[in-house]
Amino acid sequence: MPSSSMMLAAAVLAVLFVGAMCEAPVTFTVEKGSDEKNMALSIKYNKEGDSMAEVELKEHGSNEWLALKKNGNGMWEIKSDKPLKGPFNFRFVSEKGMRNVFDDVVPAEFKVGTTYKPEE
Repeated sequence: MPSSSMMLAAAVLAVLFVGAMCEAPVTFTVEKGSDEKNMALSIKYNKEGDSMAEVELKEHGSNEWLALKKNGNGMWEIKSDKPLKGPFNFRFVSEKGMRNVFDDVVPAEFKVGTTYKPEE
């Protein structure tokens, strides 16, 4: 008979597997006001009944995650005193607890108005 810890581990793996299979599409659009020290993003998270709660950015070569702030227009922004180094990784937590990390989504030489989609 399986132990309760083995059953719990199996249940956790099943939830993680189903969560990965049901991953909602996400896109990142670089908005006006973005430059070498600032980034403004419109992030579309297409999961009905859920939305982004937290978004963080990690610069190329860094181990530190930097929090983006949601402004009144619904855009996610980060402002820095020094130039930001891409390509940029993003991680998020949704209102319903979905977590994900996307690597190298927005390139170092991003273009305002361009929408970037994580590779699947």
